[in-house]
Amino acid sequence: MKISNLKKEFENFSVCIDELDIPKGIMCGIMGPNGCGKTTAMKMMAGVLKPDSGAIDFEGLTKKEITMVFRKPYLLRDTVLSNLLYPLKIRGIKPDSEMVEHYLELAGLQEMKGQYALNLSGGEQQKLSLIRALIFDPKLIFVDEAFSNMDIESVSRFEEYIIKRQEKKPITWVIVNHQLTILRRLCEQIHFMAEGRVVVSGTPDDLLSSPTDERLLRFLQYL
Repeated sequence: MKISNLKKEFENFSVCIDELDIPKGIMCGIMGPNGCGKTTAMKMMAGVLKPDSGAIDFEGLTKKEITMVFRKPYLLRDTVLSNLLYPLKIRGIKPDSEMVEHYLELAGLQEMKGQYALNLSGGEQQKLSLIRALIFDPKLIFVDEAFSNMDIESVSRFEEYIIKRQEKKPITWVIVNHQLTILRRLCEQIHFMAEGRVVVSGTPDDLLSSPTDERLLRFLQYL
């Protein structure tokens, strides 16, 4: 995915991504202080928020191959199972019962598949939204703080699963997360944002172990 001159103006703030190249099949992280524009940038990249100007080249990907997991999960007023199967339904993909059970087990929701999804806890809803994004085998997935309400065991389980999945069949991930340990473990590339701009990019070691940018240093000191 290649981004150029992407811009969104608000009353007292603007988000502008001049140039950003996210190679196919890698896990990319976006981090920065609260209010720096991370989520706005991600929503523009994912097509959820229309930019005022700029261009995004998805390099051949269609909307049906792209998905986003929101910080506050959007769930249908239906059962856990219906929510999980929804991406398959709208894409005309026949569910595979073994695959469905696999994802329910990954999220620890096997015994809850008949329950009303909106009655799940915050962490359970996040796990459901993540497996719902994965079940149709997307080529590009945007994740906005989707691990924030999960317990440590669930986060570790998903991290292990994602890493193994990437080894077998890489897809492109763009992850906004305030937990730097997650970005360090998962991502090959990290972009640090401040005041609505990407100000420094590099590997996790570049940014988290050997930072040189003053804004990044200040950000890391207050974590």
